[in-house]
Amino acid sequence: MTLTAGYQDAFPPGVVARYDFLETRNAAQILRATNHAEFSDLVAVLGSFRVQPTLDIFPSGGNESLTAARLNESFRARGWREAAYKVTISSELILRAPGQFSEVSKGDQDAASYLIDNVKSRVALDVEWHAKDGNLDRDIAAYRTLYDSQIIDCAVMVTMTRMEMRAWALDLDPTTTKFSTSTTTNLEKVTPKLTRGDGGGCPILIASICRRTV
Repeated sequence: MTLTAGYQDAFPPGVVARYDFLETRNAAQILRATNHAEFSDLVAVLGSFRVQPTLDIFPSGGNESLTAARLNESFRARGWREAAYKVTISSELILRAPGQFSEVSKGDQDAASYLIDNVKSRVALDVEWHAKDGNLDRDIAAYRTLYDSQIIDCAVMVTMTRMEMRAWALDLDPTTTKFSTSTTTNLEKVTPKLTRGDGGGCPILIASICRRTV
């Protein structure tokens, strides 16, 4: 999958300068064209968010979810809502007889469901701040299915550039182990998943928080 750079023209220069972006299928331009109000929400949230070392690098009590909570609250204030993602698999067993088909049995099997952080109109958006990296496969698979089912037009993920944030943490405290674990949700982990085409036809935009997000 070839990555695109439509975000450079879609976003204001001030937003482009403060995040690391990654996208497939010109997701930012598609988002702006098809869901203009939701794109404006994204610009507003990204434009106003600032990394704060006391909240995002060394939070009180080690609560790393505070960063995700701040971002999610900003979207909720603009009308975005948490949504349950659920898949139902329908199965039928048909007994084949000469000259006719006789139904034997059928049933539905619900797969495990989970919550998408934010949905508004036809856009899905997750905040993945230093969580377990298995979330990335789950999120991207959901985006692909929702897009193929014609429920969303595109998807957005807000995450972090781990190596840069790790270097920043070490500058602040040379003894810290913050962001030292690589098996987390971050830009470095999601990049190969998008380049190998895990998202299928769904346009996906990644906005990654980094040291410039100050």
